[in-house]
Amino acid sequence: MTVENHSDTFDIGGELTVHRLGYGAMRLTGENIIGEPDDSEEAHRVLHEVIATGTDLIDTADSYGPAVSERLIGEALHPYPDDLVVATKGGLLRNADGEWLPNGDPDYLRNAILGSLDRLRVDQIDLYQFHRPDPDVDFEESVQTLAELKDEGKIGHVGLSNVSVEQLDTARDIVDIATVQNRFNIGDREQEDVLDACEETGIGFIPWYPLGAGDLGDKADAVEEIADAHDATTQQIALAWLLHRSEVMLPIPGTSSVDHLHDNVAASHIDLSDEEMSRLNE
Repeated sequence: MTVENHSDTFDIGGELTVHRLGYGAMRLTGENIIGEPDDSEEAHRVLHEVIATGTDLIDTADSYGPAVSERLIGEALHPYPDDLVVATKGGLLRNADGEWLPNGDPDYLRNAILGSLDRLRVDQIDLYQFHRPDPDVDFEESVQTLAELKDEGKIGHVGLSNVSVEQLDTARDIVDIATVQNRFNIGDREQEDVLDACEETGIGFIPWYPLGAGDLGDKADAVEEIADAHDATTQQIALAWLLHRSEVMLPIPGTSSVDHLHDNVAASHIDLSDEEMSRLNE
């Protein structure tokens, strides 16, 4: 099963053309996104299968492991196919208790990107995303640092994650923003205003937690009925809905299973009718 190869593509930053269904590499790590996976060879196999399906956008972060996901991608896939876009993120620390701690300090970000470049085995990161605004650091300082790293050639395109419309506008005054990665799925649409802003400005919207761990909210009945009609799973319908919801939407479902990977890719072939979309959009 390969990614649907029709007009379902998006140009990140106006120049990096990718199929809109990508792959999120968070789940390649150990339990609770900490440490090594149980089977590193299987993680490599999943990554090779991602490429085999025609998926050409892989999203990771230095905090996944920490450092494990990026290293596995570098080990398995470098030298990368010419059309593959590898996106990573920085600005979120992990501690021994598994907490996620924002750090937007300019010196920290400069150091973090050197680690990502090394683990991914590249001289420039295609898309580098500020993982989360740090309440203890001026947001503009953090974004300015990424703008400088872009000018230095270490970053191809700058993205943001977990931001408000106001923060997006602030960042866009400093540097071109290619993508925003916020939490969004069929049962959780709190970030709809950010999606709308991305649509208006041609910015890619990467919904993290795209399947919501199966929580379909008040759409559960409708999703189940539509899934039955398409001989699909509810997860596949949830992904298909995201792809139909907006042309700037770039879902990145993650898995450590080859079978589950193929199930996700199959969602890009599901064509939802206008009536079905109306039911799900209500």
